[in-house]
Amino acid sequence: MPNALKSWMCPLVFATVVALALAHPALARKGKPPTDLAEILDRMNDMAKRLKTVSADLEYTKVTVLVDDKSTETGQLLYRKGKNPEIRIDIQKPNQETILFRKNKGEIYLPKINQIQEYDLEQKSELIEQFFLLGFGSETGELKKSYDVKYLKEEELEGDMTAMLEFLPRKENVAQQLAKIQIWISEESWLPAQQKFFESGGDYMIAHYTDVKVNRFLPASAFDLNPPSGVKRVKMN
Repeated sequence: MPNALKSWMCPLVFATVVALALAHPALARKGKPPTDLAEILDRMNDMAKRLKTVSADLEYTKVTVLVDDKSTETGQLLYRKGKNPEIRIDIQKPNQETILFRKNKGEIYLPKINQIQEYDLEQKSELIEQFFLLGFGSETGELKKSYDVKYLKEEELEGDMTAMLEFLPRKENVAQQLAKIQIWISEESWLPAQQKFFESGGDYMIAHYTDVKVNRFLPASAFDLNPPSGVKRVKMN
C-alpha cells in the first residue's frame, strides 16, 4: 500500500481507500458544463443516490517532496455501497497484497508471508466517515458539513472534461492528517476521475482510476479473502 498511508495510523489506510475509490463510467455528457459549485454538487448528489457498486483498475502515486521521491502501485478495486460498505483492493505491482474493509474491521493479506493483519476500526469510525463523505454514496449536503468546498476550474484530464474541486477538512482530527484534497469530477459520470491528497507535511498522493464499471452485480464472495491453508492471523491493535 502507499507509503503515505503507512506513515499515518494504520486504520487510515482503509478510510483513505474508500475516499480514493472511484473513477468514471462511460456515460454521455448531457447539456452544458456546470457554471458554479452548487450545480456540480447537485449532479454529484444525483449520481451518489444511484451508486450501488464500483469496480475499477487503480493507480496510486505517492510523492515525498523533501527527497523528491515518487513511487507507484497498481491494482484493482471493488466497492459495494450499503449500511456496512465493503471495499476490496488487490495491489498487484510492485508487491502483491489485498486490503479488505467491512463492518469496522480491516484486514491486510500478505501472500509472501501468508499472513493476515487484522485491525479493529470501530474507534476510528468518525474519521473513516469523513472520507466516506467525499461523494461516494453520501449526499453532498452531508459532505459540506465536513468540508469547505471550492470550485477551482474546469480542466481536461486524459480526454475527459472535469470540474476541479478543493476540499478543506472542517474537523481537527481530519485536518491533522490531511491539509486538503483536490478532486477532478468527471463531467460525464459526476464521479471522481482523479483525487490528490495533501498531507499536512507537504507530501501528497494521487489516485487515478480507469476501466470503471458502475452498478454491476458483485456477490458477497467477492469480499472474502479465501487465503490458503496455514495462514497466520495477527491482531494489530
